[in-house]
Amino acid sequence: MRIDHHPSEDILLAYAAGDLPESWSLLVATHIALCPVCRADVSTAEAIGGSLLADETPAVLSSDALAATLMRVQADDTAVEAESAAHDHATPPILPQPLRGYCGGDLDDLKWKALGRNAQHIPLVRGADGATARLLKIPAGQPVPTHGHNGLELTLVLQGSFVDGESRFGRGDVETADDAVEHQPVAEPGLDCICLAVTDAPLRFRSPFARLVQPLIGI
Repeated sequence: MRIDHHPSEDILLAYAAGDLPESWSLLVATHIALCPVCRADVSTAEAIGGSLLADETPAVLSSDALAATLMRVQADDTAVEAESAAHDHATPPILPQPLRGYCGGDLDDLKWKALGRNAQHIPLVRGADGATARLLKIPAGQPVPTHGHNGLELTLVLQGSFVDGESRFGRGDVETADDAVEHQPVAEPGLDCICLAVTDAPLRFRSPFARLVQPLIGI
């Protein structure tokens, strides 16, 4: 699998520093589960941050800090073992961890909701910062409505692919769109295009129908 489109360096650094809100962190964590390049970049940033912290004055820890840390390590080990076991199956999961945990299973376990005429979605996170994360399903060969943005949108492809202008986005790729972008991505023929999309502001739709249903679907 070749991944050509990645989150920005600023977003990866913020993730490594623990400064990203939940919706954005979910997308980055899912991307680095698929992308060894960004996974290595995040690991390097975490190591550099750790070395800088080593020079700081130690903080006083609570009496249960060690026990809490060990519980987190054991939980992480369990998640890694489960992911490894899943990849040993004949058909590996489409949704990597931690996304699978948010969804309650892989694609076959999901219950989709209608989103306009053709697309479907599953809302996952609505953060206090206003950012929302949702799964999107765009039928193969179909476009999404033309839209612009009032903020930032990151879209991570999990299955299938879509084209936007001259760019193609396949599994693991992340498209970044801001308030200067108006576009109409189109799912390629073959598999339905499944994406994890995060936005921090409502979209700007050109279609009157899309604008009409927008308050009902919260996108």
